[in-house]
Amino acid sequence: MQLLKEILLRPLSVLYGVATSIRNILYDRHILKSKSFAVPVICVGNITVGGTGKTPHVEYIANLLSGYVDVSVLSRGYRRKSRGFRIVSPLDSALLTGDEPLQIANRLRQVTVAVDSDRANGIEKLLSLSNGRLAVVLDDGFQHRSVKAGLNIILTDYGRLMTRDNLLPYGRLRESLKGLSRAHIIIVTKTPATISDDEMAEIENEIAPGKGQHLFFTSLEYDELIPVDTSQYSSTEFNRVTPEVGVVLVTGIANPAPLINYLSLSAGTIIPMTFPDHHYFSKLDISKINEVFETLDMKEKMIITTEKDAVRLKDFINIASPFRNKFYYLPVRIKFIKNEELFIKIITDYAG
Repeated sequence: MQLLKEILLRPLSVLYGVATSIRNILYDRHILKSKSFAVPVICVGNITVGGTGKTPHVEYIANLLSGYVDVSVLSRGYRRKSRGFRIVSPLDSALLTGDEPLQIANRLRQVTVAVDSDRANGIEKLLSLSNGRLAVVLDDGFQHRSVKAGLNIILTDYGRLMTRDNLLPYGRLRESLKGLSRAHIIIVTKTPATISDDEMAEIENEIAPGKGQHLFFTSLEYDELIPVDTSQYSSTEFNRVTPEVGVVLVTGIANPAPLINYLSLSAGTIIPMTFPDHHYFSKLDISKINEVFETLDMKEKMIITTEKDAVRLKDFINIASPFRNKFYYLPVRIKFIKNEELFIKIITDYAG
């Protein structure tokens, strides 16, 4: 299988690399134009396909800056059914906004969240709506070079560092590692909280940040469980994971392994039900989840999902009456392993 993959996909990766390199050269030589703006624009992206934890990092930065300036988060709204520019309301459906923008809008009520596949147009619209000092945080967009961000932040997953990957379609790289030269900050995400200084030094040597670039390490921290359908719960509902509890874990994210590992430390039994990333759940999916939940032979049991999945599941939770009072999501946030003060200073100095 590996040999067949080499034969079929390696040549395509070479062609893909040539195409992306030519495109980047055209931008670097200003043949293709990038638009700059007079307001701070921070891009949080990656050069790999798949989840590197962009959303919690965007939330961290937007929340940080909301105490200083008027902050807007702009996303393309991946897989949304609407078109053009749209302000995201917490009352929206994920079908109209995309799941990640809706998650951010629900969590950060003090921040304006918008979607537009045309990033330049989206920023222009946000400028016209702003009454104060505006800072824009781009959720993804590192490869969309029509907008020139003043601060580029690149994320790479500790479990699959970009330096150990290959170009699409053989690997997961969207462009060659030469693209890292456009980054101001590189963050290794999903890092074990117990990582040693020696291992961090080894990874830093491997990534080899350039002059003026900063490297940080962040880990994931999980908050308390929250009901997917808050109208169905009282504060006394059972919502803790213990060895006496069985869990059906429903995920539609790129990499559910960290969450599975986390819950395995405390749950008596865990049954993962994995769906594709950004999966829009159907009535049939809900029925299957219910079937698995009913077969779980434990006195206490619950269904747990991610915060991103929860905003998509809310469209169907009204039909999930057999188990909706046992349906929770687990919020996640980032924590810096070290040098958080330096990161904060870089961000606030640029946006201030």
